[in-house]
Amino acid sequence: MKATASRLALLALAVLMLGAATSGTVSITMPTVTVPLKPGPGMEVVDASCRTCHSAAYIYTQPRLTRAQWTAEVTKMKAAYGAPIADGDVNTIVEYLVAQNGKP
Repeated sequence: MKATASRLALLALAVLMLGAATSGTVSITMPTVTVPLKPGPGMEVVDASCRTCHSAAYIYTQPRLTRAQWTAEVTKMKAAYGAPIADGDVNTIVEYLVAQNGKP
């Protein structure tokens, strides 16, 4: 995740520098979504909170985790990486992740 955050920071810096150099309007094209989130309760919250930093593919390539493990991951993303997750959305995200990629 640190590598992804570093890449995002470098991209933001490059866009800012490009904007300062051209003094005009700058536009970027985000890559198309190749792996969509699977439908389910909480999908919209996961889309807004998690996919600002990484793709859905990243979620689905993780090992199947227990509820406690997913809670720890979501808490880490919020606390350590600054993911834009509202306190009231943590449980919704965990429930979605357990339903989609949870260990029984």
